[in-house]
Amino acid sequence: MIRNITAVLILAFCVFLSIKALGQRRPADREDRDNRSAQGTSAGGNWMQYRSEDPMTTEKHVRFVLPANNEPNSEESASIILHCTDGKLKLADFHPNLRLARPNWPGFWGQPQMRVRVRVDDAHDEHNWNWVNGHFLTMDKGTTREVIGAHMARIEFRTPDGSRIAEFSPAGLDLRLVHDACGLTPKKP
Repeated sequence: MIRNITAVLILAFCVFLSIKALGQRRPADREDRDNRSAQGTSAGGNWMQYRSEDPMTTEKHVRFVLPANNEPNSEESASIILHCTDGKLKLADFHPNLRLARPNWPGFWGQPQMRVRVRVDDAHDEHNWNWVNGHFLTMDKGTTREVIGAHMARIEFRTPDGSRIAEFSPAGLDLRLVHDACGLTPKKP
């Protein structure tokens, strides 16, 4: 009798865990939905453009994605992604697609940041970009404007194994598309 009760309790516990796991499944976030539903089109050069519209708010979302030259078409290829909503830049990300080292700089409000070295054409500079959970870094608007008008861009960042460099060829981007979707114009470094 005790074995039967134990078996029933174990079975009930397994069913409970299964139901709880199903209930905690997160819905796909917006970027995952956009990747599946939106068909990418060329935005000039190596850039791809993805357009979507929020069904509830009718906000127009546009993403511009530039893959790195090193290891292009690979899961480990870095990318620069511009997220724009209703004609304004909301976020510019650098996704290294590698594990980032720990942040090494505190921001003004205490947010974790990583110091990176950026080379745009013949100019280079140091920047502190917000470190987001070790997955990507948020770029500042000034660097974003420099990159969209450049012929060559390199970003040196830190991983647990040391410094890495991602190289990009942003030339050829249709700047009219970026201006209309994000309100951005290129800037000389």
